[in-house]
Amino acid sequence: MYIRFVNYLDKINRYRKSKISNRNFLVILAVVVGILAGLAAAALKSLTHHIEEFLQSDWQWKYKYYLYLLFPMIGIFLTVLYIKYFIRKSKFETGLTPLLYAISKKSSRVEAHNIYSQIITAAVTVGFGGSTGLEAPIVTSGSAIGSNLGRILGLSYREITMLVACGAAAGIAGAFNSPVAGIVFAIEILLPEFTIPAFIPLLLSAATAAVVARLFYTQQLFFLVTEGWEIKALFYYVILAILIGLFSIYFTKANYAVKGFFYKIKHPYTKVIIGGLMLGALVFLFPTLYGEGYITIKSLLRGDYLAVINNSIFSDYNTIPALVILFTVVTIFMKSIATLVTLGAGGNGGTFAPSLIMGGLIGFVFAYVVNLSGIAHLNVSNFIVAGMAAALGAIMHAPLTGIFLIAEITGGYILMVPLMITTAISYAVNRSSQKHSIYTKALADKGELLSHEDKDTTVLNQMKLKYLIEKNYPTLNMTDLISLKMNEIVQSHKNICAVTDESGDFKGIIYVEEVFNEIMKNDNKDSLTASYLLQQAPNTVNQNDDLKQVLEKMEEENAWILPVIDSDNHYKGFVSKTAIFNKYRALLMRQNDYMG
Repeated sequence: MYIRFVNYLDKINRYRKSKISNRNFLVILAVVVGILAGLAAAALKSLTHHIEEFLQSDWQWKYKYYLYLLFPMIGIFLTVLYIKYFIRKSKFETGLTPLLYAISKKSSRVEAHNIYSQIITAAVTVGFGGSTGLEAPIVTSGSAIGSNLGRILGLSYREITMLVACGAAAGIAGAFNSPVAGIVFAIEILLPEFTIPAFIPLLLSAATAAVVARLFYTQQLFFLVTEGWEIKALFYYVILAILIGLFSIYFTKANYAVKGFFYKIKHPYTKVIIGGLMLGALVFLFPTLYGEGYITIKSLLRGDYLAVINNSIFSDYNTIPALVILFTVVTIFMKSIATLVTLGAGGNGGTFAPSLIMGGLIGFVFAYVVNLSGIAHLNVSNFIVAGMAAALGAIMHAPLTGIFLIAEITGGYILMVPLMITTAISYAVNRSSQKHSIYTKALADKGELLSHEDKDTTVLNQMKLKYLIEKNYPTLNMTDLISLKMNEIVQSHKNICAVTDESGDFKGIIYVEEVFNEIMKNDNKDSLTASYLLQQAPNTVNQNDDLKQVLEKMEEENAWILPVIDSDNHYKGFVSKTAIFNKYRALLMRQNDYMG
């Protein structure tokens, strides 16, 4: 059955190559990816909101607080169970980091199960109150659609990568009804170097997804912002940008701290219980933390400035402005903790939506405080919108995505100048402290990030030593008689042999030239053993070393070839500069295709 399917695909590919150019075929596939990703986005949003509505229906409000203690933990528990029992043969990962890793190190291969598993787990996590966003899962789902469609049709690395980017753009476009932001996101995050023709597939994919998602899910995310901005408010936008930039640095550091805390907990269900109870307590005290949190931002944009505190157990104090401000500030910091705890405990989601919520709340608090103080009168809605763009741009290191996304989903194109100022400044503040975003730092630390500034290092990081080990070199035991091994040595056509002991431990090398010299001049050549000709290797390479380390060792020893061992000193083979350079040239050509 499988062979018949492969043959059928092969016939289709041969036919379409004779009738359709690769560029036109890629455009057609981009539309297909857009349709599928748009359906996925609509399915994810609808499923999540149906879960939320079901859980929150027919309950008196005062009793909901107690259920909030349990709902988030149940959602995370169901997510962990699904991953354990339904994704057995593949690895399940959350966030955008695995997607960037797939492009950098896995030839843009995204596991097929992500098409549906991201939707199911994210809907359950967020629907039950997990304080994360749906955008990262839908981006991964859309990218998986593009990746697997390209692989099935036998496309090249460059073409598959383009379809991955199309899927990501379509995911954002479908989730937010913002095709321009989807295109900018794909270019800024996934395709930092691109050519103009790349716009065509991205544009069609994003536009198609926006249309398809809108057919099935018409709920508007935010109300339109129509009021303009004033010159005298620019100073306050700058102050807001600096505050959000500093907060984004805190969020980045908190991300590593919370991840480190949960990483130390080995048992998955222990993580669920600890994280679930922590999250339940936070949601109980701060109901705004439930789910994505967009409802609160909608209320604030409508002018309901008490929305943050009104639905909490502290609502009786909503007449005291100082307490409203304090409660909102605490909510901002608790939102960051709740998001990270949700992910650390095993839930699925991303930091996309939380970034918007935290930025919007910071913008609200800032404008609200300034207005109460009487120093100036600021348009609170405008500062909420600017805060969302600034936080997204700073935390994700994607300023253009922040600007265009917020302009699209709020209708705030009239605020383009404040959006540009706040986002650029907040991004600069974060970048001064954090060279990499929360998505790329882990990859950069491991040398696995696709960098367009240092192409040599990038290409070397894409190469794995284990695929370059040559195992066809003669291997001798310490006690082996050279005379009995001569036939093997000669037929190998190699100029070096490895020597091991009985247990396979690497002991050294023998140069074939020395073997011939000794046989010619030694009268006792029949009793000559490998240990007699043994020499210490100039250096050894561990099979887990990266290629940059290998080349550095070769340069230090002026060696063209080095033996490879494992952590137990067992001999694995040899690696040569020739093999490294051949692979390097192949990958460099592939990367040029990707960028071109």
